[in-house]
Amino acid sequence: MTKIALFQSNTGIDPAESALALVGAIDEAAAGGAEILFTPEMSGLLDRDSTRAAKNLRREENDPVLAAAREAARRNHIWVSVGSLAVLGDQGKVANRAFVIDREGVIRARYDKMHLFDVDLPTGESWRESNTYSPGQGAVLVNGTPVGKLGLTICYDLRFPLLFARLAESDADVISVPAAFTVPTGRAHWHVLLRARAIEAGLFVVAAAQVGRHEDGRQTFGHSLVIDPWGEVLLDMGEQPGVGFADIDLKRIPEVRSRIPALNHRRPIPEAVTL
Repeated sequence: MTKIALFQSNTGIDPAESALALVGAIDEAAAGGAEILFTPEMSGLLDRDSTRAAKNLRREENDPVLAAAREAARRNHIWVSVGSLAVLGDQGKVANRAFVIDREGVIRARYDKMHLFDVDLPTGESWRESNTYSPGQGAVLVNGTPVGKLGLTICYDLRFPLLFARLAESDADVISVPAAFTVPTGRAHWHVLLRARAIEAGLFVVAAAQVGRHEDGRQTFGHSLVIDPWGEVLLDMGEQPGVGFADIDLKRIPEVRSRIPALNHRRPIPEAVTL
């Protein structure tokens, strides 16, 4: 049995404040006996004012939030899966990048969000991530974490089951889905999609989320979740910021997969024939 922690945050427009909140969450997770902490998408900066946000963007090696997380992980001797940070990339674009940091503060893996959220919502909200961000180019699986093989995704990736299938086929034990889901889409789809991904892949899903009304005016859904391979919700953090804990038993994976061995029954599916 492995104890994990999730940080449900209300990230704002000041990376310095975000770094303090993140370090506090790492300290709390370690004090609570967790071996790894999962944080949401955009754990360092959440600002839809692109001009203002641009002043706070740094390259990975100069990002103060990442540096603070690495030092806190090392000091507390705990793994940290930073859901994502906005970091400067090449050609003027930004990467929405996840980081997995080990107990020594070493970055063990990186993953850039593959699927970008370009949508107009009935509420009048309009999002065009592709205007700012460059997409990632492939799936990432991290060996040797406290939760075994950890697959990385970010937010909108949740709606693309093929990515989860690829991670499952590569023997992932847990898939992380850090997010900043809007309230309307969260209410409609958050729980059902996360439970479906866990059931389809026959593994644990850990989804740390942003929550509440943010400084930039947006409102996020919260309800950070831990879901087991049978689709059972082990933790639901509701709509308040904070750190939550759950226990993960990796023996549950072969137990569930022996009951419904769907992964073993998958067959290549050719292109559909139009009749």
